[in-house]
Amino acid sequence: MKPKFGQIAVIGKSHASTSPSVGMPHSQSVLASLVAFLHKQGCEVVVEKDTAAHSGAHACPVLDVAGIAQQCDLALVVGGDGTMLGFGRQLAPHGIPLMGINQGRLGFITDISLEHMETTLQPMLQGHYEVDKRILLHAQVWRGNTCVFDALALNDVVINRGASSGMVELSVSVDGHFVANQRADGLIISTPTGSTAYALSAGGPLLQPSLGGLVMVPIAPHTFSNRPLVLADPVEISIELVGGRDASANFDMQSMTTMQIGDKVVVRKSPHHAVFLHPKGWNYFDTLRHKLHWNEGGS
Repeated sequence: MKPKFGQIAVIGKSHASTSPSVGMPHSQSVLASLVAFLHKQGCEVVVEKDTAAHSGAHACPVLDVAGIAQQCDLALVVGGDGTMLGFGRQLAPHGIPLMGINQGRLGFITDISLEHMETTLQPMLQGHYEVDKRILLHAQVWRGNTCVFDALALNDVVINRGASSGMVELSVSVDGHFVANQRADGLIISTPTGSTAYALSAGGPLLQPSLGGLVMVPIAPHTFSNRPLVLADPVEISIELVGGRDASANFDMQSMTTMQIGDKVVVRKSPHHAVFLHPKGWNYFDTLRHKLHWNEGGS
């Protein structure tokens, strides 16, 4: 049967080939097996440029991310959630769906196991999959009337205190309405996707991805009554740095910029979505139960 996707991009964690995780197959061999399998399915395969440079996959055409966005119908990502986040952000504006093969640890969004990679992928390549659209954040850091940093985030935007300084003081507004001045180690603005990441460890709630809302979670707040807040969608959040040294704004913990007193981080929902494809029958609650080791017994 002819595969549903014409051209497929294979993407790996670029440095993983030299330092595979304990007990995990070597990344070069995983990528080679994946490419060979895709060719057997009749797929046209390209390899992302940095992946090819570190994996030795020279038998396939090579494209950078811009080329993948223009030419490919699907991205197959081998790695952990961090790798998926990075390429999910870059490909979201182009509507390229992603499938994630888990070579990391938790794997909330890279949910195809290496052990069952071929048997799971085969029906998916024929069109048997679940579509999962995730919202992104568009964040800008403003210094006066100048935007000094502009980025997308799939998990979260985090304002953090400096490594050696005390708390930061933040003035928070939502849709132009003042909410509070907060003294804390920082503040997390999270999407539902990011609610299983840093926001969860800071005491935030889990958000079902289809909600589309956001959650604002203080990090070690000075006042105990300063609690996580779930916000409606769409919304614009403005966070001004009022006090604190060496503060920074981080985006999915993969890009960051330093902040000065008076800087504002403005966060709103992006018009773009990351599109993840999961095996048929995939369910978000099954993922939570498995990854968070909840009681799996039935009543």
